[in-house]
Amino acid sequence: MSTDIRKGSHTVSRLTCHVVWVTKYRFKVLKGDVQKRCRELLIQICEAEGIEILKGVVSSDHVHMHIEYAPKQNVSTILKSLKGRTSRKLQMEFPELQARYWGQHFWASGYGVWSIGNITDEMVNDYLEHHRRKEGDDNSNFILE
Repeated sequence: MSTDIRKGSHTVSRLTCHVVWVTKYRFKVLKGDVQKRCRELLIQICEAEGIEILKGVVSSDHVHMHIEYAPKQNVSTILKSLKGRTSRKLQMEFPELQARYWGQHFWASGYGVWSIGNITDEMVNDYLEHHRRKEGDDNSNFILE
């Protein structure tokens, strides 16, 4: 996949965001083999879902990812998939995690997400200003203000 533009049959997009989520109780359990397996699982899930990982870090108690996704996807569903699948697989493969997380909740509730754009508010405003109806112009643009 290209990191510049994602093309669909009727769309052109580049949707990116930075997401962060933590282990329950911020336990530092993402170490050694667990950390490596978590990384592998995240890569597999993203490949299967058509999500491109632009950058990412699996720390001892949290995960940071900068991802690009398609317009048909949404961040909450993406995170539900990433957190749910990794939680289930990691607890199945590493029994010591099941003992620590008795309720089968590996990740804490919630996540942080920040959109990352390649244009500024100023660029959007300049573009819209350019398309306003000009004096004597036959184009009738409806101005929202």
